Amino acid sequence: QVQLVESGGGLVQAGGSLRLSCAASGRTFSSYHMGWFRQAPGKEREFVARITWSSGRTYYADSVKGRFTISRDNAKNTVYLQMNTLKPEDTAVYYCAVSLYYSSSSYHQYDYWGQGTQVTVSS
Repeated sequence: QVQLVESGGGLVQAGGSLRLSCAASGRTFSSYHMGWFRQAPGKEREFVARITWSSGRTYYADSVKGRFTISRDNAKNTVYLQMNTLKPEDTAVYYCAVSLYYSSSSYHQYDYWGQGTQVTVSS
């Protein structure tokens, strides 16, 4: 079992920055893949970024590439999402998730989810 707790969301003006954190507990953190997803009202949950457990390789959705950075600190059992140059279209609930077996951008491949944290970007 894995428990995930996100934090760091909030209200920010367009062009601003936020850093989301996701603290994990319950299993050996360094042995699974981590991802960030988001869901805006009336839309499907979409992939934002992910990081592999072994090499720490990162992947991003085209919509956030160059603006967002995912990283992990295995000593702290925490994954981060640094979000810069935020846009109103980034407004959504952001979720972190764990995939035990797959390095994937599909939310179907993730086994555990946090409760989500709201990010609102005003224009």
